[in-house]
Amino acid sequence: MSRIRSDKEDIVFEIITVFFLTIITIAVLYPIILVVSSSFSSPLAVISNQVKLLPVGFTLKMYQMVFKHPEIWGSYLNTVIYTLLGTTINILFTALGAYPLSRKDMFGRNIFTGLFVFTMFFGGGMIPSFLLIKNLGLYDKIWALVLPGAVSTWNLIIMRTFFQNSIPLELQESAFIDGASDITVFFKIIIPLSTPIMAVMVLFYGVGHWNDWFSALLYISKRAKYPLQIILREILIQSSTQDMSGGSLSDQEMIGEGIKYATMVVATLPILCLYPFLQRYFVKGVMVGAIKG
Repeated sequence: MSRIRSDKEDIVFEIITVFFLTIITIAVLYPIILVVSSSFSSPLAVISNQVKLLPVGFTLKMYQMVFKHPEIWGSYLNTVIYTLLGTTINILFTALGAYPLSRKDMFGRNIFTGLFVFTMFFGGGMIPSFLLIKNLGLYDKIWALVLPGAVSTWNLIIMRTFFQNSIPLELQESAFIDGASDITVFFKIIIPLSTPIMAVMVLFYGVGHWNDWFSALLYISKRAKYPLQIILREILIQSSTQDMSGGSLSDQEMIGEGIKYATMVVATLPILCLYPFLQRYFVKGVMVGAIKG
């Protein structure tokens, strides 16, 4: 009797769970589908709110206008370079910081951890950071975009916890007994056994660099070095649409509305393509790294 009651409760719970997950999935997916459909629809259909789910008056004109912008491809290349270089530096520095903090025999481990955590709550602010970058000679250089945020304390703690709980200490000690150094243990044992957390960090840092436009706005003045997000921001909120579309004011307004959706797709598509390849590591890397700490 008790078993039957338990089965009924499980079924009711599963129905409620599926219902709410369906609602959440629709709430998340519908805006994405609407943006993609609007980017392929005619400007008149977009501005008159005819697009509800599928494209209306299918056209590629908005994408042609976006990609005809003289600075799009150069800024795209800049963003790819900033993302690859910045993510590489992030992963290397974060792992190098997390490994010693994961060792319980490290001298002053709790003090160094406390100093890292302190930076999560207190910072110098925008103006001191700008003056520091300028006095270091990094202004208008790529290093101004990739070095200041080389280590995220939050990600450092997640990676430290993963090293601490997922890689047996006995394995490291046996390597030391065989004569391995810390560098050898780090590159030949820690890194190869940390694929899930590395994939998660690549996603976290990569998305951050890809979407970052404020750092470039502060530290980069040459347009040739602008990332994609700065150019798209200009297309979205400034008068670039008028220069790109031509024609009457009403035509410019309609085409400008369509171009907004096309720029959203252009800006987010590379990250959306990257996520499926990292998704299988995502849950394992985050859960092991975050909960057991």
